[in-house]
Amino acid sequence: MALAAPAGLLVLALLATFYYLKPTLPDVSQLRDIRLQVPLRIYSRDGLLLARIGEQRRVPVRWEEIPPVVVRAVLAAEDDRFFQHPGVDWQGVLRAAVVAATTLEASQGGSTLTQQLVRTVLITREKQLRRKLREVFLSLALENELTKEEIFTLFVNSQFLGQRSYGFAAAAETYFGKPLAALDAAEAALLAGILQAPSRQNPVASPVLAGERRSYVLRRMRELGYLDDAGYAAALQAPIPHELHGPRIELDAPFVAELVRLALFDEFGERLYSDGLQVFTTVDSRLQRAADIALRSAVLEYDRRHGYRGHVGQVPAAADTEITARLEQLPVVGGLVPAVIGTVTAGSAVAIGSDQKRYRLPAEAVRWARPVLPDGGVGPAPRIPADLLAAGDIVYLLPAGPDTALLAQVPEVQGAFVALDPRDGAIVALAGGFDYGLSKFNRVTQARRQPGSSFKPFVYSAALDNGFTPASVVLDAPIVYEARLDDAGVEVEREWRPMNDSRRFYGPTRLRDALARSRNLVTIRVMRSLGVGYTLDYVRRFGFPEQHIPRDLTAALGTAQLTPLEMASGFAVFANGGTRVSPYFIERIVDADGRLLRRAEPLIACADCAAPAAAPQRVLLPVAAGDGNGVLHAAEVGGALPAAADEQLAPRAISAANSWIIGDMLGDVIRRGTGQRALALGRQDLAGKTGTTNDGRDAWFSGFNPEIVATAWVGFDQERPLGPQEEGARTALPMWIYFMQEALRGRPGVRPLMPEGVVTLRVGAEAGDPPDATDTGAAFEYFLADHLPAGTETSGATAPETSAPRRYDEPIF
Repeated sequence: MALAAPAGLLVLALLATFYYLKPTLPDVSQLRDIRLQVPLRIYSRDGLLLARIGEQRRVPVRWEEIPPVVVRAVLAAEDDRFFQHPGVDWQGVLRAAVVAATTLEASQGGSTLTQQLVRTVLITREKQLRRKLREVFLSLALENELTKEEIFTLFVNSQFLGQRSYGFAAAAETYFGKPLAALDAAEAALLAGILQAPSRQNPVASPVLAGERRSYVLRRMRELGYLDDAGYAAALQAPIPHELHGPRIELDAPFVAELVRLALFDEFGERLYSDGLQVFTTVDSRLQRAADIALRSAVLEYDRRHGYRGHVGQVPAAADTEITARLEQLPVVGGLVPAVIGTVTAGSAVAIGSDQKRYRLPAEAVRWARPVLPDGGVGPAPRIPADLLAAGDIVYLLPAGPDTALLAQVPEVQGAFVALDPRDGAIVALAGGFDYGLSKFNRVTQARRQPGSSFKPFVYSAALDNGFTPASVVLDAPIVYEARLDDAGVEVEREWRPMNDSRRFYGPTRLRDALARSRNLVTIRVMRSLGVGYTLDYVRRFGFPEQHIPRDLTAALGTAQLTPLEMASGFAVFANGGTRVSPYFIERIVDADGRLLRRAEPLIACADCAAPAAAPQRVLLPVAAGDGNGVLHAAEVGGALPAAADEQLAPRAISAANSWIIGDMLGDVIRRGTGQRALALGRQDLAGKTGTTNDGRDAWFSGFNPEIVATAWVGFDQERPLGPQEEGARTALPMWIYFMQEALRGRPGVRPLMPEGVVTLRVGAEAGDPPDATDTGAAFEYFLADHLPAGTETSGATAPETSAPRRYDEPIF
């Protein structure tokens, strides 16, 4: 009875306090729908993580995804009675109250997980008695609103654990480079120990303090029966990590990730980095890896042909720690590992890489490295590593096996590669440069370069629509355009004497041969016959911005300023049967709760459908020309679709017949023209065009089959010649071949059906007219039905194919 009265007074006091504070208490039910700051996550179309972008590193997990060892470590560190108490540990509260009454200072002792969660997300952190009482009442209310598992999950996802990491899953990646589910007892105990003082007791800030706190948590785990003696002893001996790890990126595609960020920032602003959006791109992980490998391989091959520029530094004989410190200053670039040469013998050298591996460099690993001479030439190839390397040299290596490597160097030249699905414009692979860390400039979308001869197919398409045929004969002979002076005698146009790359002239040449062998003079005469205005208006059908194409005859030779993405999009018209698709890279956007916010609705190419002509396209975030700074915006192309048109069909750019004939002519580029290197792929369904600009400053290849279209480019950012014999066929085409070898692996070859409007006729060997009986060199040629050679009777023309497409099943090399 003696205690009843004080107890009753205490209850009354608590009730009075509750009703007094109730108006200031937030609604605990809001925690059920709380929005924690979650970074933007970007994925490939097959679900691999490309990037996580946001100020706070956070990886939300569900209760069932939290491993038992993490649950036990948190309970041991913070609140072992969590699953028994009602949200407040009254013994701890009483102890804290006594301290507060005697010292006149608030204390955090006795706080449960529930109270810590409330303190983190619902109330301010100032140490006042009023705040402590609010914390108690809110914790009791929260336990009535949520289950213990829901509260624990919120706690695990919300707590700050140092180094910008919020939540245990993000901290597991930050400190151990592994997912939450892979943690062992020592690692779980270390994370749980950080909770007490995240900024001071994390292992990067202080391995000593982190280790001491871990030992305490492990001891508590043993006392509570969560660890046996053997497990406890083993966990105590585990090393303390002290290095930061990045997010667990599953697919390296930083140029794609940055495209997504730029495209969405205007719409979402800073919320983009905290609302937990999940963006699924159109990029295919297998093709993306193939694109990166293809670009780096082709660029390194070019770089090797132009000699070795020497080591990037030297270190004197020093302790391993000093060597390691020096190597840590150098980044891995495009897969090339910085290393220090250790020992050099007659037959090999040994190097220590920044990855702490020892690599052996045999003699053949350095034989490519002819030294660059002061006059720009190259010296003789080294016979053995000692001819080139010395102990202490800092070099870059290309790992070639578990313990072997090839000598390498960071290339000065750059490259770009992009691949599209020609049926809807989806970007399936994009590599904007050799290494994103080295240069964030995206050459696929930002670099406007002259496409050179790879622009010719668009001129020839215009020619087919204006009466020319693949059999038309045009003179390949010198052309001179004299300088033009104004009335004051000032030169306003310089003299122009265009030449073929070979510096030779070939006389009367069929258009098919002129395209296959990239004859400049024939192309200029064709464009002159068509008219500059007509030709440039025509090529706009392929999506090329007219402001970047000169309005003169030099455009015939590719003096426009176009991006690799624009070139790939233009070639997609030939690949899909004549319709214009708009490139896009975002397939769908999902919010933090998994709800679909939007999905791309690209217009689909259909060679056999009556697609609307010259109509606009609307897709989710299509790639437009940009604002000059490489920022891409959602845009509308053209005017409005006719009301009767099927909105899912892409607009027609050229006729299916025109597209088919140009595609066949581009097939000759590979079969017998400048693209013959691609015969190594062993396929019959490939077509494309090489491109080299004046002075050899840019090397291109754009090519396709009905399933994929891709463009490769090589050049220097600060434009300068690539060097003698560095042309599209030698410099850019290998990149395209390496990619296609993987992209088409296991895919049967398919040639598109000959569409209506194409007829086949025998033509004479010389003039391209119908042959007479004595013409032994006559051959079959394809024509548009409304542009047959003079004197041809259409009754003699063959009908379009109606059988199934031919398939070629030869293996890909």
